[in-house]
Amino acid sequence: MRRLGTGIGWRPEIADAVERMPGIDWVEVVAENVCPGHLPESLLRLRERGVTVVPHGLSLGLGGAHRPDEDRLTALAERAEALGAPLVTEHIAFVRAGGALTASPRLEAGHLLPVPRTRDALDVLCENVRIAQEALPVPLALENIAALFSWPGEEMTEGRFLAELVERTGVRLLIDVANLHTNQVNRGEDPAEALAALPLEALAYVHVAGGFEREGVWHDSHAHPVPRPVLEILTDLASRVAPPGVLLERDDNFPEPAELERELGAIRGAVEAGRGSRAGRTAPGAAGPGAGVVAVLAPPEARQRLGVAQAAVLSSLVAGTPVPEGFDRVRLGVQARALAAKRADVVAKVAPELPVILGEGYRGAFLEYARVRPMSGGYRRDALDFAGRLLKAGKPEDARARRELRQWWLDRAGPVPRSRGRAVWARVLPRRG
Repeated sequence: MRRLGTGIGWRPEIADAVERMPGIDWVEVVAENVCPGHLPESLLRLRERGVTVVPHGLSLGLGGAHRPDEDRLTALAERAEALGAPLVTEHIAFVRAGGALTASPRLEAGHLLPVPRTRDALDVLCENVRIAQEALPVPLALENIAALFSWPGEEMTEGRFLAELVERTGVRLLIDVANLHTNQVNRGEDPAEALAALPLEALAYVHVAGGFEREGVWHDSHAHPVPRPVLEILTDLASRVAPPGVLLERDDNFPEPAELERELGAIRGAVEAGRGSRAGRTAPGAAGPGAGVVAVLAPPEARQRLGVAQAAVLSSLVAGTPVPEGFDRVRLGVQARALAAKRADVVAKVAPELPVILGEGYRGAFLEYARVRPMSGGYRRDALDFAGRLLKAGKPEDARARRELRQWWLDRAGPVPRSRGRAVWARVLPRRG
């Protein structure tokens, strides 16, 4: 596996700082946030300096019951080629459910949700991974995710689940040590036991990130400093295998560059500490991932069963339907509130005019809307639907704000913005004198 070194997640808010940071060997960029034909100048400058850029996808949903969407795979492949990336990465998660497979409304989570560690889910995931591998021009690595809730009736530990995935598909692994810590707090899973079961010879690189604990639940925020327990898990991992790359993730609440550099220093120190205790450990097998790869198709009934189960869970999280039997209602409630809060935050970013127009009432109004309206078409569609629902209800009560919201909605709801449309018609229609 290619050696990457020490890296940081590239985000527009810290682009200038990343370019000036010493010791940055590579960066990771959210694949859906870049356009192959219009790459940010900062990324182009980094590439010219020899800094490796890896696209990290969020929307494939390879753990979902449906086969991977061809357009999403094509888009990810285009970004890999445009960035000259040595590999691409995604997640072991589902992000949507419902639709034709289950004869139910199609729902979007807007977030990465855990798949059940069952034979059905593993069969479906393996087939989806093989489809993705065939469509991508470079190797694929998959990340373990953080979870706020567990599935009842699971048949495997995370380590066993990932080991069989690698054995059957040859896929690489992106191990997020912050997510191992999250699962320790939220699900009682021992990160050392998980690491011991993982096929570390398949390791592509490692994620390190921060979070926070509230009411006994750990939230993987990517907006807080990396805590000591996460660094300790990184040291444990580095004592077992030399990680090809280690990357600091930060998505929000960005600190000063000096603080990011200190965190990178702590990450390097944790890796070095693990390297010092590696002597005497048995190295992972040399056969490597995929040595005995066998293509296995998921039975149609497995997709059907998984699809029904995932649709029921997602509907309870975003549409207020009853919690499926066997799930922890409290934890699903925490997850539902977290999903709604994330929707409010992301919509405020993709449509920053809405918080300005609605002022302090924006968040409360959006959360009320989110309780009864699941997201079905992405965050920009969500913003339009939210604004349209407010206007239909005669809100906001302030007449000036309502006029501004109506104008905002009209300018974006049609195929041609209303202001542009007026200009076009003025050119093509005869003037009346």
